[in-house]
Amino acid sequence: MRIVSVPYFIGQFMDGFDVPKPNEALIPDLPRDPETCAVSHASGPGGPGQQRMAVLYSHLASRIASSEPSLVYAGDCLSVIGVLAGLQRRGIQPTLYWFDAHGDFHTWETSQSHFLGGMPLAMITGRGEQTIVEATGMTPLDDTSVVLVDARDLDEGEDSAVAASAVTVVSVDEVVRTAPAPGPIYVHVDVDVIDPVDVPAVNYPSPGGPTADSVGAAVKHLAQSGRVVAASVSAWNPQLPGAGMSANAVRGVMDVFID
Repeated sequence: MRIVSVPYFIGQFMDGFDVPKPNEALIPDLPRDPETCAVSHASGPGGPGQQRMAVLYSHLASRIASSEPSLVYAGDCLSVIGVLAGLQRRGIQPTLYWFDAHGDFHTWETSQSHFLGGMPLAMITGRGEQTIVEATGMTPLDDTSVVLVDARDLDEGEDSAVAASAVTVVSVDEVVRTAPAPGPIYVHVDVDVIDPVDVPAVNYPSPGGPTADSVGAAVKHLAQSGRVVAASVSAWNPQLPGAGMSANAVRGVMDVFID
């Protein structure tokens, strides 16, 4: 797989984003100034932060649609919307394996913080905020096409929303023990799924998670199906202590996709 770098966190450019080389960096012209519009805690649907990311991830969708399978290194999980939109433009409707310590299943109604980074999986399944989804042309996934892996840290309201959905919720070990879903597969890894002992430089650490080796084994199990059409990772924070250690651990998990 070719490597695509998307060095943005909630629409703001990330300095020091250490992505394996060679890679294709996606740095398009975006509307307005990130300090004034790319706010991570938004006031409501369709705000300027969402509009900025709609442009960013529309560019990503075009990049994904234009070529063979890609491994995307991005600063946040909202990037998955762009990857899915690109796959769908190629006629691919995958099962999404979403590795994450969190559910990312909030809507405006359930979120106390209105943090956009807590909403992408809800957006992808057609819930709540849809600005980026609609701008990229992504068709929301049916719940039955989503496997949420090791979401051990769910907020009140988010937990009941996941429980009421038809999303499959499994552990990392269960991924290894069961056959991958039929058809094309898209693997997304939010690195905070890994215990912070192995990957400390994350914005929202969740202790008690699987080791990097365990997550790597699960990802490898899916890769060995030969049906992974895209992979992505929402990355560590390069400005936090342990960033180098975290980058190396993540490479150990994702390098299975690099030719």
